[in-house]
Amino acid sequence: MAYKWVVAIVYVSALFLDIMDSTIVNVALPKLGEELHTSNAEWVVLGYTLSLAVWIPTSGWLGDRFGTKRTFLFALGAFTVGSAACGFATTIEQLIAFRVLQGVGGGMLTPVGIAMLFRAFPPAERAKASTIVMIPTLAAPAMGPVVGGFITKNFDWRWIFLVNVPIALLALWFGFRHLREHKEATAGPLDVVGLVLSGASLAMVVYALSEGPQAGWTSFRVAGIGAIGVLCGALTVWVELKVPNPMLELRLLGNRMFRQCNIVSFFAIASFLGVTFVMPQYLQNLRGMDPLQSGLTTFPQAFGVMASSLIAGRVYARVGPRRLMSGGFFAAAMAIALFTTLTLDTSLWLIRGLMVLRGLCMGFAFVPMQAASYATIPPAQNGRASSLFSTQRQVGVSFGVAVLASILTAYGVLSPPLAADKIGHALTGVHWAFGVAVVLALIAAVFALFIRDDDAKATMVVRGPAVSRGARSAP
Repeated sequence: MAYKWVVAIVYVSALFLDIMDSTIVNVALPKLGEELHTSNAEWVVLGYTLSLAVWIPTSGWLGDRFGTKRTFLFALGAFTVGSAACGFATTIEQLIAFRVLQGVGGGMLTPVGIAMLFRAFPPAERAKASTIVMIPTLAAPAMGPVVGGFITKNFDWRWIFLVNVPIALLALWFGFRHLREHKEATAGPLDVVGLVLSGASLAMVVYALSEGPQAGWTSFRVAGIGAIGVLCGALTVWVELKVPNPMLELRLLGNRMFRQCNIVSFFAIASFLGVTFVMPQYLQNLRGMDPLQSGLTTFPQAFGVMASSLIAGRVYARVGPRRLMSGGFFAAAMAIALFTTLTLDTSLWLIRGLMVLRGLCMGFAFVPMQAASYATIPPAQNGRASSLFSTQRQVGVSFGVAVLASILTAYGVLSPPLAADKIGHALTGVHWAFGVAVVLALIAAVFALFIRDDDAKATMVVRGPAVSRGARSAP
């Protein structure tokens, strides 16, 4: 087996578990809180999210300094141990602590894994590599509620965590035997100041975005922590631009293609996962579905993602990232706009069809975005670039969910059970939330128009019979 497929197998297995774990737990929170006798079950999700935020920025330096294989396997091992420990937790305090441990591993998996993958696949095959990445990235959030709802309904909630263990152990064994080590001589010493500032900034900003919708944006807890987080972020930028070996290599944002793809990604992921958050609220809180029914209604989106990702990977070299990304996000905005017409009696099959359509549009856009993002990044900087990209993505997810959750909160959607005379008002809130998601997708599409295909030419090598014949006839 070619080494690039070894990396793909290990990375995709770990990535799928990591991303699915961020949505699979949500549907089990009521049951989990009931059995552990707590009203703070949301910290099971928040603890994991904050841990991710702290460890994402460090991953690039750790991979460069200690080796990508060692760092990746450590991250996967921490995620596995954390998953097993969560399954045996007996108190809410234990469960939150073990979720933080899971987040340590989860935060490092994606940046280190994508650096490994893009070193294994040459630039001309980045679209193929991006197709491999996009399927679990976009399908896992849709599968999480289905798997979580099924387990919660038919088994003990602990299996939500324990189901990770056998798959992760198999990936660990395979990776230990077959992955190759890679270090960068230019890694430099640990940037302690950057580590503290970036970790504190990201954790506090993500916390404020997560708590703002429920606690209120003007509350001292949210506004104060958010302001401190922004201040730490400003200090991070100032420090990281001055030190020779920063924790976050912000100078990479001077790279035109990388910077533009980061901007597009921020708004695109905010729209994508924002809608993934809103739709279950509509189905469960307004239409009275249980988590499993809701998950089965939204899951068809994954089929659209898989189909369009495969097509996008094949046509990327001929069409180019600019047209695929802008067209995909414009089409996605139009698909999401149809959600603003939903009523309490809309056919579930129509909703499933719209979810498939949205998945199709997003897959066409996300694959070229991933392929083009690192097109002009030197191989030695892949680890640092992936840390920056993952950091932006984490903030984008939190931003999108926070904005849409604030709208739902203002209209009472997140406070079930809803009185009969409040349902219409809540439905208006759902429509407004979907409308904002349309705007976010349109902003991503507009920024995608400024991408230059020439910057991605290294990833746009057309492979076909004519090329192969020419290569064979060359002296």
